[in-house]
Amino acid sequence: MRIRPVGAHALLLDCAEPEPEPGSDPEPEPGSGGAVRSVVDPAGQVEAWRAELWRRREAGELTAVEIVPAATTVLLDGVPDPTATAARIATWTPRPVDSGNTADTADGSADTARAVGVPVTYDGEDLPRVAGHWGVDVPEVVRRLTGTEFRVAFCGFAPGFAYLTGLPAEWTVPRLATPRPRVPAGSVALAGPYAGIYPTASPGGWLLVGRTDLPLFDVRADPPATLAPGTRVRLVTT
Repeated sequence: MRIRPVGAHALLLDCAEPEPEPGSDPEPEPGSGGAVRSVVDPAGQVEAWRAELWRRREAGELTAVEIVPAATTVLLDGVPDPTATAARIATWTPRPVDSGNTADTADGSADTARAVGVPVTYDGEDLPRVAGHWGVDVPEVVRRLTGTEFRVAFCGFAPGFAYLTGLPAEWTVPRLATPRPRVPAGSVALAGPYAGIYPTASPGGWLLVGRTDLPLFDVRADPPATLAPGTRVRLVTT
């Protein structure tokens, strides 16, 4: 993980670029003439640092207005003294994501039971396509999805759209070559290593596997998003 300054009062933790560890024996980079690279799981690192930073802020050890995870980074915005904060963060070691520790919720508190069960009707038109990519039948696709505990890695694309991790790397699926002009609200879909649910109707190229009636974003609610980073999610059958 590397810490980079962003403007006058922000820091970016880059979890895709680990610092070399003394005594490590990293893997050679293909075609690099012997140069080496470190093996890193950016998604796992992002979640570990997100939880650690929210926990530290809740404990009064970190001052930041916003802590925003993304695919491979965590942004700290509204940091009064970025230089001192970066030096302090560099001494911290985040807790492993799945080591039996409590899962930190979006407000920084710990809650071992915090999870959202999303009721899904598995009738998406791309289920056969996903089954083909995975080399299984459609019922097995549904079994795998319902048997997976997902976690919200980060939010983006549209208000309330959560990128869910938890699928094994070998279950990665490609997006459609041509996105659909309109995907209905509540559509449950897969793309790359992620699962996601469209909170509103919009164009999209993800593979549709089902649909839900669960509201995902309400500006009058607190918080507005049903699925916040760190939340554990189950896609249960209706």
